[in-house]
Amino acid sequence: MTASSTTQKLLSPEEIAVRAGEQLTFLHLPEAGVFAERALRLRELAAGHAMRDFLLFVAELAEAQHRALSAGTEVPLPTHEQVDAAARAGLPLLPAETWPRTAVWRESLRALLADLARRLLESPAKATVLQLAAASDEHLETQAGRLLTGVMLGLDLATAPLIAAGLQLHWVRLVRQTAARVAGPVAAFGRIDDPTACPCCGSRPVASLERLGSEGARYLACGLCAAQWHYVRVKCTHCQSTKGISLQNLVAADGSMPEAQPAVQAECCSECGHYLKLMHPVRDNGIEPLADDLATLTLDLLVSESGLQRHGVNLLLLFGEPDESPPPGREA
Repeated sequence: MTASSTTQKLLSPEEIAVRAGEQLTFLHLPEAGVFAERALRLRELAAGHAMRDFLLFVAELAEAQHRALSAGTEVPLPTHEQVDAAARAGLPLLPAETWPRTAVWRESLRALLADLARRLLESPAKATVLQLAAASDEHLETQAGRLLTGVMLGLDLATAPLIAAGLQLHWVRLVRQTAARVAGPVAAFGRIDDPTACPCCGSRPVASLERLGSEGARYLACGLCAAQWHYVRVKCTHCQSTKGISLQNLVAADGSMPEAQPAVQAECCSECGHYLKLMHPVRDNGIEPLADDLATLTLDLLVSESGLQRHGVNLLLLFGEPDESPPPGREA
């Protein structure tokens, strides 16, 4: 559909002052229906989409995540001492790269994969799902570690979305149960020293969005635990500069805009050469950050042609060199 992009220069490079910013809710934790809403949006976006089959597969995956989250499995939670230590240090309480992953996440992943396989019927992906479900603990842990630390070497890109789904499920449980049982959302999770990272798990955002009901305030959406935290507008989410910020939109092949006010744009920074998508639910109230990020891959491709690098990460769709790692269950 699209073959080029158009750049919209903003009138001012300075930050937009958020009215009574301190009164805004800083952090929104993932709701119980986060995966169900994602699945619904993916099915809606899949209609007529060039990536229809993939979006429908991810929708099935999100529905399996929802069923697993609804089961109420308990996970080991941080202590009050760990909560206090993280707050004093200005660090996320549940850092994705270093937080201990106990056996419960692997057990939940295997159960999720078994549930998913039963619903895939004759899908070509079913064999991959079953193969990963039978993989060794060592393989699952090695792949999870590479995924969470951004190590592409040896990462199996074919099964990475499935591993990511298990990790998302685990961290959503961690965040929700910590807030409910340890110290409450305000005491457990707050501002950290790095405003561009998730205050719950330290992950990079998958996208940013102007939340409905927040007077147009911009929030970053975590691609792992689905938390959303406030971040001022017209400010780079990578280098935090307020200079050289512009918005790029998809345009039709004939050069015309497909819509007067696109619901998804790329906020680009000429200072550091990075970008992150900015989503506008007021223009499409069905927006779900991870789902709409997947469905606007064309925008990523067009922006990257200008040399910009993506700041955020979508764990369900990664790119890299052809994998040379051994099949599931046999690590090198």
